[in-house]
Amino acid sequence: MAGRTSNDKRERKTSMKNYSGEQQYLNLLKDILRNGVEKHEFNTGIMIKSVFGRQIRFDLSQGFPLLTTKKVFIKGIIYELLWFLRGDSNIKYLVDHNVHIWDDWAYKKYKMKNAVPDGRQDKLKMDKEKFIQKIAENDVFAKKWGELGPVYGKQWRKWKTSDGREVDQIAWAIAKLKKTPDRKHIVISAWNPEYIYEMASSGQSMALPPCHTLFQLNVADNKLSCQLYQRSADFFLGVPFNIASYALLTMIIAHIAGFQYGDFIHTFGDAHIYSNHFDQVQQQLKRSPRPFPKMILNQKVTSINDFTYEDFILKDYNPHPTIKGAVTVVGGF
Repeated sequence: MAGRTSNDKRERKTSMKNYSGEQQYLNLLKDILRNGVEKHEFNTGIMIKSVFGRQIRFDLSQGFPLLTTKKVFIKGIIYELLWFLRGDSNIKYLVDHNVHIWDDWAYKKYKMKNAVPDGRQDKLKMDKEKFIQKIAENDVFAKKWGELGPVYGKQWRKWKTSDGREVDQIAWAIAKLKKTPDRKHIVISAWNPEYIYEMASSGQSMALPPCHTLFQLNVADNKLSCQLYQRSADFFLGVPFNIASYALLTMIIAHIAGFQYGDFIHTFGDAHIYSNHFDQVQQQLKRSPRPFPKMILNQKVTSINDFTYEDFILKDYNPHPTIKGAVTVVGGF
């Protein structure tokens, strides 16, 4: 058998470069634009292009996968993850830290309950800006209208059982990793049929059925890896956020459980781009990726419950400018 030529080696090196790091994400954007099937969101009518069944992988020992072809809101990523890890389901914690990525879902519930027909349009007591201001200032109002139902954090840390208990899946997973790291069943699920769509009791459904449905943790060669299954993926706005969030979660759990950083594997069901993001995606695809930054965790923190925003330091992040796009509020109570 003939040996590889220098051209073969160069082509293999180029191929590996094109399918590693951020380029994987950019390649999937191109895939969706070229091969995506046109669909329409059920409750908005917005057209999307969609592919089904894709996967990307990031070696967390080689850098923190925060996209560089557009600036990503790292403050929102950290505070949202801390919110999840608190087992919280009320947006007040986020609002108090000036993070507004879940505002639209709380306001959607408020609009549904408070819209009064007035001629050709519905009349509301408060616009969104005043609504969020009241969430920040009035604890009683926030308790009623800031609640999103049993979303991610509640399912991760306070899963309700039929016998009245609350299961802390995160604590269970960390204990398993420390005691029996070779086990293959360390799975954390956010998909609880009791609170989803028509399967839920009246008024009990969560604001948004979990898009990132479940994740599995695995140890090999003393490295912790995480694979996420995401049933529905907004590739322009949501996925850059999800990549960084679950990469950081993997790093946190690895630190607490005493392992080195392995891979974050991101598996997608329906991967789509909204039609009102097509222009932004084309703009992003004209940009070249830059090296990933580094994320430094406070090594003194020994409990997953004790992390604060100040315990994370992002170094050497040099992204291209922000590209804005409108959030499409799907799902429902």
